[in-house]
Amino acid sequence: MRRVTYWGLLCCFTLEWLALGVWIGGMVVLVGAVIPAVFNTFGGQDSGGLFLTKAFEGYHRFVIGAMAVLCAASLYRWWSGEPAAAVDREEMIVLALMVAIAGVVILALHPQAAILQAQAFAAQEETAKKAAFESLFRVLMPIRVLDIVNLVLGVVLIGIKSKRTLCPGGQAL
Repeated sequence: MRRVTYWGLLCCFTLEWLALGVWIGGMVVLVGAVIPAVFNTFGGQDSGGLFLTKAFEGYHRFVIGAMAVLCAASLYRWWSGEPAAAVDREEMIVLALMVAIAGVVILALHPQAAILQAQAFAAQEETAKKAAFESLFRVLMPIRVLDIVNLVLGVVLIGIKSKRTLCPGGQAL
């Protein structure tokens, strides 16, 4: 007897694609549209920086939801035992790396950057302000790199899923 239905797997795959679209598409929109718009529109570094911090916090909430959907859907597909829905090792490795990277950014680096940003904006003396901004930018650089790595991994995961769709069971076209 089958443990899952066609509709259960269809829903599962649909939610996975939607979650990847939110995760990857959200980063593309933030980097490609929101960041340039903020720094070309807002009056100063302080207001633009605060807006972007809030925008990324909102994006992170969506990423947490996408992580939950992707992990739950992968678990469901594995549990189903359906060969057409099997979870490949490479898919799990890429997803695990994405979750780990997002966890580091969301739980460690972004909160640290928000604290440093507040300190930089609160500093009155010019040398203290400069030192605070240098500390902030030292934290923002690894965040940017990790976000780009996660974006690339997301595209790789889309490729893995697309390959599975085009070549079920690993058979070439």
